Amino acid sequence: MPEESMTEQRKAEHVDIILKEKVEAEHNFWNDVHLIHESLPEVDYEEIDVSTKLFGRKLNAPIVIASMTGGFEAAREINVNLAKAAAEVGVALGVGSQRAALEHPELEDTYAVVKDYDVPLRFANIGAPQLVEQEGKGSFGFEEAQLAMRMVGAQVLLVHMNFLQEVVQPEGDKRAKGCLSAIQRLALRLPVVAKETGAGISRSMAVELKTAGVIGIDVGGLGGTSFSAVEYYRARKEGQAMKERLGAAFWNWGIPTPASVAMARTGLPVIATGGVRSGLDVARAICLGASAAGLAKPMLEAAKQSADAVVKELQLIVEELKTAMFLTGCANLNDLAGAQCIVTRPTSDWMEVG
Repeated sequence: MPEESMTEQRKAEHVDIILKEKVEAEHNFWNDVHLIHESLPEVDYEEIDVSTKLFGRKLNAPIVIASMTGGFEAAREINVNLAKAAAEVGVALGVGSQRAALEHPELEDTYAVVKDYDVPLRFANIGAPQLVEQEGKGSFGFEEAQLAMRMVGAQVLLVHMNFLQEVVQPEGDKRAKGCLSAIQRLALRLPVVAKETGAGISRSMAVELKTAGVIGIDVGGLGGTSFSAVEYYRARKEGQAMKERLGAAFWNWGIPTPASVAMARTGLPVIATGGVRSGLDVARAICLGASAAGLAKPMLEAAKQSADAVVKELQLIVEELKTAMFLTGCANLNDLAGAQCIVTRPTSDWMEVG
């Protein structure tokens, strides 16, 4: 099979597996975070303000439609629906890894369609493993990163760190030496946000990334879609027993998202992605110190239906966020960031480590 066809097939399989199979972590760590109820909120619901600024761009709510897809035919419609909704509701949007389009320019329009809509903040996306030479492959640098940003009209570049996925993926890239230096070189010339993809970011790594010059961190923690689980299903389908076993063994590997949010607080904006499924989870993330929360699977499920379905889901999430703020007496996101919360086990154990 031609390499382009293999790339398209892999990306289509990822979406199909996420929508059809059980691929989430076993524990919902957001349920370990409890906001404190205020019987007399002393705030009118209609006056609650959920708007914010993220990387200098005004958002109507602290929500990022997390990076998901692109690089195959059906992804075009998904990204159109996501972009239409992000523009209408006024939230941020990321696209999936643009490696496919950088290697095969004929796939560009599956990503570039998001430029057609007035999304307030767009993220481009390339992988950290592709910033260093892999076996039989070259590496991406400034030119490719700049092209990725132009392709989607992005204000910010995500560099995603997905070595858990790579090591269990049948065709994964497993060379990691030099990635931090490569990120640092990009960050000298471009606005870079470092993003994990399901395994979280530790305190020490957050400090290293800040030192490298990134402008923000998306923790991409444990709790939502496990790409180890996704690759487990792919390996099982392809009869690759070793990779199937690895996928199963590392299904629940990583730092829980709420704990990673607390660990990653170094003075940079933090995006809480990983298992966020409601506006209450968004509120929990803000209370723990995140600047915004990223949602993936709920948006993907809605985008497979229509842009209107995505808008409806986003509006429900905003109402849940406002309700959580009302019941904790918070008139704005600054109030919510200063509110108290209780964190129970097992997430609290992780926070002691951080």
